[in-house]
Amino acid sequence: MTTPHLTTPRPVRVLVVDDDDLMRAGLRAVLSSDETIAVVGEAADGKQAVEQTMALAPDVVLMDVRMPVLDGIEATRRIVAAAPDARILILTTFEDDDYVLNALRAGAAGFVLKRIQPEHLIAGIHTVAGGSGLLAPQITQTVIEQIAGQPTPDTSALRRLQHLTPRERDVLTLVAHGLSNTEIAARLVVEESTVKTHIKRILAKLQLRDRIHAVILSYETGLIRPGTLL
Repeated sequence: MTTPHLTTPRPVRVLVVDDDDLMRAGLRAVLSSDETIAVVGEAADGKQAVEQTMALAPDVVLMDVRMPVLDGIEATRRIVAAAPDARILILTTFEDDDYVLNALRAGAAGFVLKRIQPEHLIAGIHTVAGGSGLLAPQITQTVIEQIAGQPTPDTSALRRLQHLTPRERDVLTLVAHGLSNTEIAARLVVEESTVKTHIKRILAKLQLRDRIHAVILSYETGLIRPGTLL
């Protein structure tokens, strides 16, 4: 009797982007120590990041924000436009708080802090590679506060919100409050698979990349407001 051949999942292909040589070397060392990740290249500025993404087709671009020639936000915007399958995970410090919302609007899949533990960074890369968004809790609060400071809701986002059914609006509200699919299913007394279907339709109707961007839109449109409770 022959033993079935088990195929090993393909490693997540990562492009490391940072203008600091030591930081790039450290990130490469950390990521290369994990067999589920393959570092396919490096870039020292945003322009190189765009060029390397086009040449190497990474699954995830680990992107610094403050860089010469082209910053991480504009590089993210260009990559998302030219290679929409690439997922951008931005490395930031607390000093970069002002950049967070703009980078998410440019299409970033999430943020992690530069002092993140190696195992959490690796897990975060897999999270965004799998199609989900990722925000450190501290950054989530920053984003909400920035949106809350806007004088008026985003009118284009409001128009998109009108395409949702009442149940889809309910699901979006619960997503924006941070509930998981399991928690949403329990709250609405439906199967978790039904919640996943609703979220897939919500993202398609609202033309959003992942649930992080759904949370942002919920605050931008006033669907929910900071400090409101379920």
